[in-house]
Amino acid sequence: MLSENLHAALNEQMNYEFYSAHAYLAMAAYCTNESYDGFANFFLVQAEEERFHAMKFYTYLSDKGYRATVEGFNNPGNEFSSILDVFETALHHEKEVTRRIYHLADIALDEREHATMAFLKWFIDEQVEEEATFDTLIQKIKRIENDSNAMFMLDAELATRTFVPPAGE
Repeated sequence: MLSENLHAALNEQMNYEFYSAHAYLAMAAYCTNESYDGFANFFLVQAEEERFHAMKFYTYLSDKGYRATVEGFNNPGNEFSSILDVFETALHHEKEVTRRIYHLADIALDEREHATMAFLKWFIDEQVEEEATFDTLIQKIKRIENDSNAMFMLDAELATRTFVPPAGE
């Protein structure tokens, strides 16, 4: 049984995951406008992944017998100074997601809500991957930022990214 506090926190995270999808869609739009279609694809796939994450929270709440409440959210940023700025903003966002997931895990641990602790383990592992992906791309962009051929190649590489839900999900 979930406490009111844990139910509310899980619901809030579900909404934050939907907000994340919205933020990544804004980043994709910036990339498209700058004619970086591969980078745009990367963020469109990222948005799809965030919606998947939100739906995991939705399903978990429902499976536990609780109602998920969908709420509005603030507008994401739409203005960026460069591709590097977009990725640095995304990494900062992912670090906030990590902080929020850890907070949820702390609540579940304090309340000895073992099913929720098990559920959140997937997200904790996912956040390690998310931050590493953005950090790696930032390092690549910093190395090649002034090399248009290298940026073209990275853009082409990111155009191949697709979203495949994890097996059994």
